[in-house]
Amino acid sequence: MGNNLHWGQALSGRLQPQRALWENLQTLAQGPAGRLARELAAGTLPFINLPYRASLEAALPDIMASFQKSASGFKHLLLLGIGGSALGPRALQKAFMPEQDWPGHKGPWLWIADNVDAACLDAWLDRLNPWETLVVAVSKSGGTIETMAQYFLVRDWLVKALSQDWTNHVLLVTDETGGALRQEARDRNLCSLPVPDHLGGRYSVLSAVGLVPAHFCGLDWKALLQGAAEVTEPLVKNPAALGSHPAWRLACWARALMDAEYSQLLFFSYIPAWACFGDWFCQLWAESLGKEGKGSMPIRAVGVTDQHSTLQMFLDGPKDKGCLFLESPSLPQGRKFGVGDAVPMPEKWSYLKGRRFGDLLAAEAVGTLGAMAAQNMPLVRLAMGRTDERAAGGLIALLELATLFTGWLLEINPLDQPAVEYGKRLANARLGAPGYAAEEEALNNYFAAPDEAQAF
Repeated sequence: MGNNLHWGQALSGRLQPQRALWENLQTLAQGPAGRLARELAAGTLPFINLPYRASLEAALPDIMASFQKSASGFKHLLLLGIGGSALGPRALQKAFMPEQDWPGHKGPWLWIADNVDAACLDAWLDRLNPWETLVVAVSKSGGTIETMAQYFLVRDWLVKALSQDWTNHVLLVTDETGGALRQEARDRNLCSLPVPDHLGGRYSVLSAVGLVPAHFCGLDWKALLQGAAEVTEPLVKNPAALGSHPAWRLACWARALMDAEYSQLLFFSYIPAWACFGDWFCQLWAESLGKEGKGSMPIRAVGVTDQHSTLQMFLDGPKDKGCLFLESPSLPQGRKFGVGDAVPMPEKWSYLKGRRFGDLLAAEAVGTLGAMAAQNMPLVRLAMGRTDERAAGGLIALLELATLFTGWLLEINPLDQPAVEYGKRLANARLGAPGYAAEEEALNNYFAAPDEAQAF
């Protein structure tokens, strides 16, 4: 069973007058197709043509095997990373190793330190056995302050416990030639894997950034790459085919939504184990497209949980939302109702007899889709025929492509994040880092503004 986009409700609401849009996809793609060909040739879009794939597939198994041999088997991987270095790995973990959250799990365990949470980091370092722990620090630049701060503390924890053996418990994933982590790898002879040039964090999940923890967790990480390649290869081989690619159609739809003043884009997942792909997508979309007053606000929602919370706003609030609706007909169905029950079901619920628990999720999905259609909400269904690693790789690639092309249609750079970088500089200035005079002045202006505190 294949994976499909369903467009039947895509041009609802204020998009109804734009039905001719689909007839112009080829024409609209002519300029971007040329740009795609040029940038692929220049090597600036590695998440599309995956030039690192062969070397990573060759190196990763040997590297991970060497760690397991040196430590007689790791039980824990402590991942130090934030933003794109954490959201993708967490989505893969939750999707394909949900048993870590279930009773009686025997390992392995993946712990993701993705925030400045002193209590949590202290708990991990107090309770994890350093002899059984592999530490993976991820920062493309090697200058991410949160990750570097974590690394300094965790490095000290390892050295105190393991003495000279600590270096056998560290893997650095960073720039191939420069940055603080690359220098650390050289100075201390630490094992490392590169983040390819031009591969930003939010586009990096299918590099060593996400595939190291995927390998550790026992995922079919090569299938993730294969699934992505199946989506991107038609464009790599023939960029002129952009106009017929589903990612281009998604991008044109997203741009049309913004032009029609739909300022929010829901990512509504009715695949429970894939709920964290919503967090990953929200960073991808927001950090790529929120520039120069443009873009739309991504909102993560989970079925059926959010049918009992935010769906009220989605359906009866401002008509400013489009929706990407993620579903699959191939999910586990679970136990049957009314078959061998120890306690008979009340007559009121007898219509459930013979049905399975998973039927409820499918019915709730139809209910939400019907309610959205009744409110004329523009929506596109992402129907996943499979929910394995190969399918996930394809979904990741599709959404990355759609984000990139939407940025091109908005005439902004979807690969940088200037506002985020400014906030990082202000934080560095606040901590006393040298070389931030302008940022120090901005902070002084912030603190000089009059304030009024009110107790509550």
